[in-house]
Amino acid sequence: MALSLMISRVAEETDRIRSFQLSPVNGAELPPFQAGAHISVHLGNGLVRQYSLANDPMVRDHYLVAVLREPQSRGGSAWIFDNWKPGDRIEVEPPANHFPLAMGARHYLLIAGGIGITPLLSMAHVLRREQADFNLFYCTRTSEAAAFRNLLSDEGFRDRVRWVHDGGDRRRSLDLASLLARYSPGTQVYVCGPASLIKGAREAGAHWPEGSIRFEYFEADHESLGDQNDTAFTIRIASTGQELEVPAGRSALAVLRENGITVPKLCEEGVCGSCLTGVLEGIPDHRDRVQTEAEHRSNQYMALCCSRGKSGCLVLDL
Repeated sequence: MALSLMISRVAEETDRIRSFQLSPVNGAELPPFQAGAHISVHLGNGLVRQYSLANDPMVRDHYLVAVLREPQSRGGSAWIFDNWKPGDRIEVEPPANHFPLAMGARHYLLIAGGIGITPLLSMAHVLRREQADFNLFYCTRTSEAAAFRNLLSDEGFRDRVRWVHDGGDRRRSLDLASLLARYSPGTQVYVCGPASLIKGAREAGAHWPEGSIRFEYFEADHESLGDQNDTAFTIRIASTGQELEVPAGRSALAVLRENGITVPKLCEEGVCGSCLTGVLEGIPDHRDRVQTEAEHRSNQYMALCCSRGKSGCLVLDL
């Protein structure tokens, strides 16, 4: 059930990032969440967008999100900047989490790029409270482009934060190869930001044990997906036996919805997990950024918005 929240505070974090404090209309406690969680926000223009929660999960009287105004906005961030103001009421779905913080590690490395600071800031709140050993690397083009700078500069965080401002010069960017050159047992790494940052971390930490470096994408990695060939495949609905062909250039999600089969959808880029559907037979060609490598190998679920079929027919648990 959607939550009715009020925009109780708006802050200009940078010239392109605003934070929004969302409070319950009736004053009740909000549903709990764990660090790394996000909420799906129903915008007033009919779109739904997901935003990571940046506040300490111990805080139950509001959710804190931050929005980057994208130059090529598809109607989400630009609409929010132009329309959201204190006192407005909005509808959001309860928190969900595909990027959970696992406690118990000896050391944590949090690596944020730009607006990717939001879920990692929530993690930093938890790690500080639990007196865990961690460092946060925050990468932006300039110091003025860093959100939550005052908070991260206060006594509770400043000794843990490493600021990296490259001025647009890649030679001055965070040296991921050196940072991740040697795996230290008991270390967990969390990375969130542009696809280029995540790609760099994946490559630099390719020799680390599986599951020790975790990622969250805010958008699809179109560069890495662009060279994949789309071929037609068939999907079969397990409950009815109905078979539908998914042609090259079309998604299984689109074909299903055109045939009256409702499947939840939000991002349609493979980064939110809303359309993950059980696969009973067949082998998917996984292209989502939500599931782990182990989950991909299990072939139990596929993201219908972007993944395709390696085998001729996929039997879906629908």
